[in-house]
Amino acid sequence: MFAYENFFRDSGLRKLPLFISGTIIDAAGRTLSGQNTEAFFISMMNAKPFCIGFNCALGAEQMYPFLQRLSNISHFYVHAYPNAGLPNAMGGYDESPENFAINAKKFCTDGMINMIGGCCGTTPDYIAALWNAVKNVPRR
Repeated sequence: MFAYENFFRDSGLRKLPLFISGTIIDAAGRTLSGQNTEAFFISMMNAKPFCIGFNCALGAEQMYPFLQRLSNISHFYVHAYPNAGLPNAMGGYDESPENFAINAKKFCTDGMINMIGGCCGTTPDYIAALWNAVKNVPRR
């Protein structure tokens, strides 16, 4: 955010929208810096992002409660980019594209997000399944 602000201040260019994405790393809902969802949001809100959300580390099912908390307090657009489930012992992902799409669709049907995608382990098959699952669901 520091570099973003300095770049646009010094360049004289019109600011581009700022997207901020946090990573929840454990079942307790802590970010990489150790913040819970509310602390993450409060520490980022002064940057006035166009969109704020979570990516990576967890699959959609595990990300749900933390994204719900963020959606409840955010007055900005909210996004989610979950993994294809939790990483397995070999560093791969065992969740099928169909199951990924079912779990991620809940973000949309519950009115929690404006944008959705996939992170680690998601391939074009996952994104296609996700698109088919959410294409007719209203945005937050």
